[in-house]
Amino acid sequence: MRIRWIPFAMASLIACTETGGERSAPVGEALPGLNTEELDRFVGGRILFDHEFTEEQGLGPLFNQRRCSSCHDVPTLGGAGAETVAKATHFVPPDRCDLLESDGGDLIQRSATPALQALGVPGEIVPSRASAVATILPPQLYGLGLVEAIRDRDILAREDPDDEDGDGISGRAVRLPDGRLGRFGRKLQFATLREFIEDALRGEMGITTPRQPTELTVNGQPVPAEADAATDPEMDAAGIDALTDYVRLLAAPDRELPATTAARDSIAEGELLFGRIGCAACHTPRFTTGPSDVDALHRRPVLLYSDLLLHDMGEELASVCGRYASPSEWRTTPLAGLRHRHALLHHGRGQGFARVIEAHGGEGARSRDAFARLSPEQQAALLRFLASL
Repeated sequence: MRIRWIPFAMASLIACTETGGERSAPVGEALPGLNTEELDRFVGGRILFDHEFTEEQGLGPLFNQRRCSSCHDVPTLGGAGAETVAKATHFVPPDRCDLLESDGGDLIQRSATPALQALGVPGEIVPSRASAVATILPPQLYGLGLVEAIRDRDILAREDPDDEDGDGISGRAVRLPDGRLGRFGRKLQFATLREFIEDALRGEMGITTPRQPTELTVNGQPVPAEADAATDPEMDAAGIDALTDYVRLLAAPDRELPATTAARDSIAEGELLFGRIGCAACHTPRFTTGPSDVDALHRRPVLLYSDLLLHDMGEELASVCGRYASPSEWRTTPLAGLRHRHALLHHGRGQGFARVIEAHGGEGARSRDAFARLSPEQQAALLRFLASL
């Protein structure tokens, strides 16, 4: 049984507010300013995003979760997730990353359908060749349509791979083999939301798509035919369109500003300190999107707090490598929506903003050390600023 997604009309009322001259929406809702047809696409995609797939619809035979929403539901659909995934890679110095594709790939699928279990396969194991294994938290999806709409030139303008300005920061863009710019994924391995979504469908749920029509292997061995009765590809292009529309049209999270003047002043002081000690050199506060046929994405401000570049964060944060990134290189984590995250850093083991700052090495070391030199009152103001994002 193949998932064929049939769009349908469903007029939707989504509350919006006005903040700072820009319309905003509650976390987890659609971008403000969508027309009726765009809202219908958003709501239709959200239904599919929360759908529990069955084996007859293509789930598995290897998988991690049955719904997209299982990994993206904190604090709402489209948010981060408490369900972690396991990744394993083998890094060959100085710059070759083996994604263990001959052993089933870098993503470990820990569950199997009953049909596959009956053949003696309970799930994948970490390949013995792996030189690093990581537990990775699913990211928030809020505002990713705005990220996709940022012009390449605006990202590339901040690139400084050879640290020519001598500030200790050498952000590096990822150019895919076809010349497109990577902007999604913790290692910047995806150029578009559609590719990001299709990869997650096949990797996390075992659902094949028109671009990825074959099943992943079981630790390098082909999936037994009797364990997978669904016809490939298991989701059609319309289903991918619906999921992509949902993620593309998710609103970006707003800042949370307190009511009292004193508290707002403290947050403003923290924001100034954030820039003064160099955090904003990587966590770029603001971009503006380019032209878009969706008015809500057209030349809109994006309060992202990321430069969408790779940075070497030092040995303490080194882990798995990526197709275009070393073990210690990570995309600058967007801080927008930071207050909605239940765990920090890629592995979720960061306990509090101050500890996360202390974990910064490599290109983040100067800002880490500058934070340590702030007075306790200044540190508290900077942390209050982070808690407002």
